[in-house]
Amino acid sequence: MKFYLKQPVIYVCRDLERALGLPLDTHNYYIISNYTHFAKSLVKGHKNILLIKNKGLLDTRDLLVHPQTKKFISNLKNANILVFKNTPLLEKICTQAGYHLLNSSAELATMIEEKITQVKWLEELKKYLPHQEIKLAKEVSWSGEKFILQFNRAHTGSGTILVKNDAQLKEIQQNFPDRPVRVTKYIDGIMLTNNNVVWGKKVLCGNINIQITGMSPFTNRPFATVGNDWAYPHKILSIRQKKEYENMAKHIGEKMAKNNWRGLFGIDVICEHKTGKLYLIEINARQPASTSFESQLQQQKNPIGLTTFQAHLLSLLGEKNTQSKLTAIKDGAQITQKVLTTKNKIVTKQLDKSIKRLNKNNFQVFVYDNTELESDWVRLQSYQSILKDDQTLNKIGEQLKAFSLSILVK
Repeated sequence: MKFYLKQPVIYVCRDLERALGLPLDTHNYYIISNYTHFAKSLVKGHKNILLIKNKGLLDTRDLLVHPQTKKFISNLKNANILVFKNTPLLEKICTQAGYHLLNSSAELATMIEEKITQVKWLEELKKYLPHQEIKLAKEVSWSGEKFILQFNRAHTGSGTILVKNDAQLKEIQQNFPDRPVRVTKYIDGIMLTNNNVVWGKKVLCGNINIQITGMSPFTNRPFATVGNDWAYPHKILSIRQKKEYENMAKHIGEKMAKNNWRGLFGIDVICEHKTGKLYLIEINARQPASTSFESQLQQQKNPIGLTTFQAHLLSLLGEKNTQSKLTAIKDGAQITQKVLTTKNKIVTKQLDKSIKRLNKNNFQVFVYDNTELESDWVRLQSYQSILKDDQTLNKIGEQLKAFSLSILVK
């Protein structure tokens, strides 16, 4: 049975790829995003998609208030607005314009996501965290063992620091003496993640995948997430560990449900090499970036099954939950080349030729027009695993690495 929406949903997003969790011809599904060379090639005349041209990329706020957006929305009755990551400003814009915003509360998302408030919000679930303390930076002392220091707000690894010595700590304290920080015991292990959906009182747990972190040449940041591999966890996790992971996700989701959360959330978990114990590292109270491709993999495996993105939308729309499981997948991977230099840009025709070569080998490629350092530039997707182990690419992964090296400007 083909999936359709009973009510119109308009996904307003800076990058088109975020909205590709559903086929573009899905009934009652609309997208508003930026016009780019690559986005235009994907849309191919779909009238339910508005791509807005501008000298620079518009963020979600600018897209929401754009005259073309207002006209597009006015032609749809009882339309619902969906955004990738909700904020108080986006809530205000939607309220003033009379738009019905589907996303869960921005205030709640902030409380759950931010490093300091997250610890307090977890309460009895703090047992899942590694040993950690909340202090002012100037109060942190060097114990002789490396540890993780995090500021309250951060993303893509930019606010997470592995402190390796006293001199490094003193430099942080000199620059930010009175800033609250979260100090966490360093755990040597493999980073895992998954996407889950709170739908009413139920929590639908998604597929565990390896979170590829800090891998060169895709990023210069040691804690930046650059990819996901859905096959590798099945090679290394026992049945017991998988169940423990699912219980952790379920307990966190149930707590979010009590706080009136609806829709997607992700958790990052580290599996300690030495003991095999699982520790909660992050909660992402939003649609994780891997959702679109995971949903495509699910759709490919079981066209009539429930995908992660479908469950997200149905939950937000208040539809009755008639299913208890998301479609399981055990293969597929993606990796993202980050922007590493702002000095030069690759010629579009050259990039197009490289992409066509990859597409012939059954890869998918998405190009972003981002220019900020460490923002997404090219997302490479494979229907097979790309990892030999958690730190090493296999032959398929090496093909994607070769592509990245070929387009990086030295």
